[in-house]
Amino acid sequence: MNLMRLIALGLLFVLSGHALPAAEKSPMNIVLFLIDDLGWMDLGCQGSDYYRTPNIDQLAQDGVRFTDAYAACAVCSPTRAAILTGKYPARLLLTDWLPSGRWDPQAKLIEGRKLRGLPVEEFTLAEALQRAGYRTIHLGKWHLGSEPFCLPEHHGFDINVAGNAHGAPGQYFYPYQGNWKIPTTTHRARWHVLPDGDAGEYLTDRLTDEAVKLISETDGKPFFLYFPHYGVHTPLQAPKKLVAKYEGVTKAKRQGKAVYAAMVESIDQSVGRVMAALQQEGLADNTMVIFTSDNGGFYNATSNAPLRANKGAYYEGGIRVPLIVKWPGLATPGRVVDEPVISSDLYPTCLAAAGLSMLPSQHLDGVNLQPLLSETETLSREALFWHFPHYNQHPSSHPSSVIRKGDWKLIESFDPAAVELYNLKNDLSETTDLANQFPQRRKALLAELEAWRDEVDAERMRPNPNFSADSKSSR
Repeated sequence: MNLMRLIALGLLFVLSGHALPAAEKSPMNIVLFLIDDLGWMDLGCQGSDYYRTPNIDQLAQDGVRFTDAYAACAVCSPTRAAILTGKYPARLLLTDWLPSGRWDPQAKLIEGRKLRGLPVEEFTLAEALQRAGYRTIHLGKWHLGSEPFCLPEHHGFDINVAGNAHGAPGQYFYPYQGNWKIPTTTHRARWHVLPDGDAGEYLTDRLTDEAVKLISETDGKPFFLYFPHYGVHTPLQAPKKLVAKYEGVTKAKRQGKAVYAAMVESIDQSVGRVMAALQQEGLADNTMVIFTSDNGGFYNATSNAPLRANKGAYYEGGIRVPLIVKWPGLATPGRVVDEPVISSDLYPTCLAAAGLSMLPSQHLDGVNLQPLLSETETLSREALFWHFPHYNQHPSSHPSSVIRKGDWKLIESFDPAAVELYNLKNDLSETTDLANQFPQRRKALLAELEAWRDEVDAERMRPNPNFSADSKSSR
């Protein structure tokens, strides 16, 4: 059958009142950027006039920005576990960064037990997508365990680039050597993030090169690109030209260190390059892009103001993070949502984008955010929870549990023992403790927090029989 006859038959088919069969649309691709230690105020679209993030700001204009998004933990590994499992860290028994060392035998309380890797029994987001025919790619920081069972390839990723047990690269420039003293021991860990590279090569750029290459090799198969950057975690290192750009800003106008600002801009460039690659490959209109952080900004790198405190703490500066979701054809461009959401919600949201059924027995604590992306609906969930039965060295950090319900947030600290209550609508900076002014609300929220800890079987801290008031606490 020649071409002219095909065209004639097609016209006849349409004129007869029938439509030509539409080409079957391929499943939605998913790109998930997880930035390490990026603070809530570290983007232009979040209100910063210091950090230069035009590509991320454009992503926010093209998608939905959440103002009240939270990391599942104030430190990194538990948040990563929550994203990949859809569960609260307390339910997973994975509540601290890995490997954080032994608890201090002189501390007032014995820390809660914790796992040293993501359990293989968990059916991760990557496994769910892999089973549905997706090509699954892990690119960057893993920090959820090591050999023999706990690397990305053991949890549903077809490809693992640069993912290992460690939480930082050691060096951001090739050869990316790590040399780290293991806490509470006399031993050191040594590693290389990548086995090869060129002199002067910068890790953020190299990982982006890998991302662009992998996107170009998809060959029509749907893909899940999980891109947890090592940046902007310490050590604070960036290309000299970028650093010089921010060193030219007067100190009075700086929100953070010049080198940190350069690291933020390098992440923005990475996002821009990935978005350009999607456009070039004709995939931009069929790819959901998520951008978020694993906890608040590091105290020695950036200012989280107006939020209180920093990474490691359970005030807003430690757990409130940026979140942007671009879902072509569904998410209303430029929409801003103030509904409280959390890391665990990304699992069911990605399932929805892929056109897959929910897995409620797996993502027990995650809620599909799809209704918030284009409508004025709210979620049926009443509260968010955190539990951190550990000590750490970050300023303003205490072992504690937290509940946020509506505008109210209660923090129960275990050492020192205290209860704080804040109204975030009226007091975003958590400057006024209302626990004594609203005793009934305090009581009700404490009861709800305790009931949640029972439900998830959260590890409790216990009095340390070896503690002496004359000895030093680990804090």
